[in-house]
Amino acid sequence: MEIVVAGRHTEVLPKYRAHLESKLAKVEQLAPRAQRIDVLVSHEANPRQAGSSERVELTVVDKGPVIRAEACADDRYAALDLALAKLLERLRRTRDRRKDHRNHTPLAPVDVRPPEPDVEDATSAPVVGSDGSVEHVLGDSPVVIREKVHQALPMTIDDALYEMELVGHDFYLFVDAETAQPAVAYRRRGWSYGVIKLDTPVGSAPATVAAEAAAAR
Repeated sequence: MEIVVAGRHTEVLPKYRAHLESKLAKVEQLAPRAQRIDVLVSHEANPRQAGSSERVELTVVDKGPVIRAEACADDRYAALDLALAKLLERLRRTRDRRKDHRNHTPLAPVDVRPPEPDVEDATSAPVVGSDGSVEHVLGDSPVVIREKVHQALPMTIDDALYEMELVGHDFYLFVDAETAQPAVAYRRRGWSYGVIKLDTPVGSAPATVAAEAAAAR
């Protein structure tokens, strides 16, 4: 299993890389089919955020759904422990769910990894990221728009909530298998969730439902 480590606004020293490899060995026990683990270590220089200045993001690229977790702390070793605990719990849930649904056709994997860091010197010309996203500036404003197209098979609301929990997001965009409508599932409070659907053909772009989900909380 390949481990790809990157640093954002910080340098990842060989000692920490070795520590990462030792810790992430546990992942293979729960995800033996995992092809790669992407690790992003970032540092926040703002002294007001000293208590959460170190962030570690872990993404497991498997033959099934992409599973990720992230955590912040004042120390990157502590942040790794917190993120790894979340990741292992989500991997256990995935393994148990596969046992319960071993006779079902698995869903196609969906790339829900977070985008690369924003381009600091954005120009009017579109910028294509390594993940297939496209960035462009909105007119003469400093606003940068990032667009990305995801490919996915229709799924049930239950499956959408499951996928959302695996990646630790507050919302999840999908196509409802029962109605063929673009929809977004979003987290409310506790174990309460909401679902917004668009009454439009599947081929229409459903990107605006994310904003509606935030407004409906």
